[in-house]
Amino acid sequence: MAAVEQKTVHETVLSSWANDVLPSLSGLVGIPALSPAFDSDWAQTGQLKAAIEHVRGWLEARSLPGATVEVVELEGRTPVLLLDVPATPGAEDKGTVLLYGHLDKQPPVGGWSEGLDPWKPVLKDGRLYGRGAADDGYAGYAATTALEAIHAAGGAHARAVVILETGEESGSPDLPAYLEHLTDKLGRVSFVVCLDSGGNDYERIWLTTSLRGMVQVHVTVRVLDSSQHSGLASGIVPSSFRILRTLLDRIENSESGELLLAELNVEIPENRLTETRASADVAPGAVKKTFPLVEGAHAVTEDNYELLLNNSWRPTLSVIGASGLPEPADAGNVLRDSTTLALSFRLPPTADSAAALAVVEKALTTDVPYGAKVELAGLENADGWNAPESAPWLATALEGVSDQIFGAPWRAVGLGGSIPFMALLGLKYPEAQFLVTGALGTDSNIHVPDEWLHLDQAQRITESVAHILDAHARG
Repeated sequence: MAAVEQKTVHETVLSSWANDVLPSLSGLVGIPALSPAFDSDWAQTGQLKAAIEHVRGWLEARSLPGATVEVVELEGRTPVLLLDVPATPGAEDKGTVLLYGHLDKQPPVGGWSEGLDPWKPVLKDGRLYGRGAADDGYAGYAATTALEAIHAAGGAHARAVVILETGEESGSPDLPAYLEHLTDKLGRVSFVVCLDSGGNDYERIWLTTSLRGMVQVHVTVRVLDSSQHSGLASGIVPSSFRILRTLLDRIENSESGELLLAELNVEIPENRLTETRASADVAPGAVKKTFPLVEGAHAVTEDNYELLLNNSWRPTLSVIGASGLPEPADAGNVLRDSTTLALSFRLPPTADSAAALAVVEKALTTDVPYGAKVELAGLENADGWNAPESAPWLATALEGVSDQIFGAPWRAVGLGGSIPFMALLGLKYPEAQFLVTGALGTDSNIHVPDEWLHLDQAQRITESVAHILDAHARG
């Protein structure tokens, strides 16, 4: 365990969460701060600004020595909230710790359980329900409370900057500009803490050691200038859907889900295979239990180890949208002129997303059956992230918090989704250490109805961050 006094850290965290954090976080849940991708009029709607101002008020009421709070807003971009806390005496040469979270939210989505609502905080059975409670409203509160606990216990920390953005759920399109704008202000970033993650249970601290990249494309196959009677045209005019299905067969094995293009696959590092095996052993079946499969359906394999690798280091294709297809009740006897599918590829953390996009484009547009016209739109790509090896001070600190706070060994997982900021920071600060963790579990319902935050886990994560920050300052 790091040198900071444990009992005071523990008591400070518990008190702060009960008396300060929970009331303010509940208020944040009530703000419908939709990410810009889901609210194109966000500047006029004002909900992102409302979220910023809500948390800003809470931060300004803290009593961290020398701390400053600032809203940074570049023209035409979503705002960023910064808390800047000077290093404790003796830790001025340890660089800057960057603690990351976000305040924007996913849409509410229908189907919340009785008594629950996306914009109404509900405290029940040690859980805080509401949109943004877990993803990722709690993160700024946890990071700040960890710093407060260090001061209360007479511990140490390097200069700490808490950065809360408002565009993460839209892919963080504004963060590169903010990182460039804030480069001089941030200085030498030696440690990055991201609390926008979690793990497979609530019994230990989980590290996210990799994040998948992504490619997206909207592909349209067009066969006619206008739709025609299916009885008259079928057998003469090829089906746009069948052509599209043929093109997808070039990319994906439809029986196994394996992606066939070399640029979409990588050799999995040995250390990640070892981590995945250990994680599969401590939480058997956790992944399969996460998703509400219909009766009789099952996961793609019964092997928990293979499922974890599928979700972290192997590429996948999901069809996430379609157009040109009427609802069955509205469908006439028509051979449609075109079919459009929105394709979402998740890539291994070390895959080159630009190369992956290029090879997908080629597969969809080369030698198209029957000379059909293929149109591509909505092209996006983003690289994944693979964490550096933990420095000795971080490895020791993780063992300490695992033993003293959780009573269970820490484990690592690869996250199937993306946190764009991590890949960005990995490139900009290649010498920095990373701690990507959080209070989310496989059943936290982020992005879907009944999102909830496990309060005990959030408090334990807060306490752990305090000790790890102290270890960084002393290490």
